[in-house]
Amino acid sequence: MTRRLAEVARKVGVSEATVSRVLNGKPGVSDRTRATVLTALDVLGYERPTQLRGERSRLVGLVLPELQNPIFPAFAEVVGGALAQQGFTPVLCTQTAGGVSESDYVELLLQQQVSGVVFFGGLYAQAESPHDHYRRLFRRGLPTVLTNAAIPDIGFPQVSCDDAVAVEQAVSHLVSLGHRRLGLLLGPPDHMPTRRKLAAARDASVRAGLGPAEWEVEHALFSVEGGQAAATRLLARGVTGVICASDPLALGAVRAARRRGLVVPADVSIVGFDDSPFMTCTDPPLTTIRQPIEAMGRAAVELLVGELAGVRVTHDELLFEPELVVRGSTGPAPRARVG
Repeated sequence: MTRRLAEVARKVGVSEATVSRVLNGKPGVSDRTRATVLTALDVLGYERPTQLRGERSRLVGLVLPELQNPIFPAFAEVVGGALAQQGFTPVLCTQTAGGVSESDYVELLLQQQVSGVVFFGGLYAQAESPHDHYRRLFRRGLPTVLTNAAIPDIGFPQVSCDDAVAVEQAVSHLVSLGHRRLGLLLGPPDHMPTRRKLAAARDASVRAGLGPAEWEVEHALFSVEGGQAAATRLLARGVTGVICASDPLALGAVRAARRRGLVVPADVSIVGFDDSPFMTCTDPPLTTIRQPIEAMGRAAVELLVGELAGVRVTHDELLFEPELVVRGSTGPAPRARVG
């Protein structure tokens, strides 16, 4: 007990006597200090006293599908910083192949009596994946926010990048450069943002005067290797411009082009999606669609904190407009260069 008091006191920067008063439910401690001590207790892995276990901690779970795609750590940094400003401690939960599943993390977070959860690109976006753990969160009434396109009827507030606008920007950019043979490199077919991008691409191609024969579509796992394999198939069918659903997919497309002896962008133009960190450092620097992660992340925290405060927040999906960032991976179509 003495060791626990000392460790929590050091973590919070208060006296052991203050920690003792909090753990024993004694008066004379401010609400802010009491909440900070309880949060430190949770973070250090100590059990709360029985009389305090009914109170939710000041912890918020941040559930990410992976860390290899730099857009997810970037989102977590924005959301984590905004939560800290509100007095909450973010708990990062990252899935790994063959490791802890999203459902396992939900169970763990419920055991820790977290105040809420923010999901980034989880199973809620995949129509054919299990969703029972989301329904459990909903039944428990735990404030939860989802980012980027969930399946219908999940029931939580959502913050998303507007996929239709993103694809429209990419198509218009490539068509303005003279490209008439376009490829769309997307994620798995049951992925909701993928479905939105595909529908938007069909509409955008009609507006741009492109016929069905001038469009090619490939699906892949969200990885550099997946992008390379799918882009190889697109390039074999003669596309001169490739629109990708993530920056790692786009980097895989660049690699595929080089393996075929093609030069980017002289022979093929490639557009990414996200504007992840370091995309200015690739060779060539990647033209991409920038997700407004700062605005989206802060909106997610505002929704979560509003629900925690008992304020009625919108459960309609909030759509944020992306921005085309033109760099060195796109240029005039090959015909335009020689014609």
